[in-house]
Amino acid sequence: MDMARKVMHALQYDSYGGGASGLKVMEMKHAEVPVPSAKKDEVLLKLEAASLNPYDCKIQKGVARPFLPRSFPYIPALDIAGEVVAVGPGVEDFKTGDKVVAVLGASSGGGLAEFAVAKKSLSVARPPEVSAAEAAGLPIAGLTAYEALTKCAGVQLDGSGIQKNILITAASGGVGHYAVQLAKLGNTYVTATCGARNLEFVRDLGADEVLDYKTPEGAALKSPSGKKYDAVIHCAPGSPGIPWSTFEPNLSENGKVIHISPSPSIMITSAVKKLTFSKKQLIPLLLTPKGEDLKCLVNLVKEGKLKTVIDSKHPLSKAEDAWAKVIDGHATGKIIVEP
Repeated sequence: MDMARKVMHALQYDSYGGGASGLKVMEMKHAEVPVPSAKKDEVLLKLEAASLNPYDCKIQKGVARPFLPRSFPYIPALDIAGEVVAVGPGVEDFKTGDKVVAVLGASSGGGLAEFAVAKKSLSVARPPEVSAAEAAGLPIAGLTAYEALTKCAGVQLDGSGIQKNILITAASGGVGHYAVQLAKLGNTYVTATCGARNLEFVRDLGADEVLDYKTPEGAALKSPSGKKYDAVIHCAPGSPGIPWSTFEPNLSENGKVIHISPSPSIMITSAVKKLTFSKKQLIPLLLTPKGEDLKCLVNLVKEGKLKTVIDSKHPLSKAEDAWAKVIDGHATGKIIVEP
């Protein structure tokens, strides 16, 4: 079929939005746009699922301007799973009919559509044991959890190494629910915070102790068993957020707070910690997606060692509902959109 002559249904926006409150559901237009074509080292996918992340809303609010998006109109969503329908020059690892999961570049986006083009280096084969929706949940949230634990906190996912005490905040959310599961593959004792309704859910994911973040103990991040944390995977959103003075007394001598959505003030605090040679460090995590890391996550799902918990599924025709749910910030697991 000649994809170049085809059009597809997509959702896009023409300007930054959200206003000061950031709560307005974005002005998304349902549009018929040309199906993109696969250029060198790219694959064209017919999408089966996409997942949304808070990062998508940040891009739309203009947090990353003037860098992102590169141009309007912009089709949001970066996490996708689908079937290869065409390959560009230089692509030998994939062929038409292959099922893949991929992460798109933030500058071009493209996930809320029927077709999207992905780089071959950021595309990974999806085995039949892993559904499209499960796979689509993995890229941004799964890779953030993976990088925070393995690269920043030094957790070995094969269970080797000395035991570490890990705290995971907002453990029922997209990044948090992956972080709990991945941490427990390592030699870790996991304390987690979440809302009251998700305490049992987070225990079922494997957390050793769970705190309701609205209780005095939860707000103070105090381990019920008196543990000091070697690393905190800080997934809780919010402004002004949890101050360093709350983390500090709960950290072990060389404890680290790994912040997955660092603001400018977080970056400054991090720099000050380094300048004062503090043994306790604040580490801003700026995700750089890697194909081999995504492949590792897909394999863990295939082996039954990691699961994507799906909060809700929405058809592409009602993607605004999914967007509103992301902005609301209380999803349990991942929010999926299906063409």
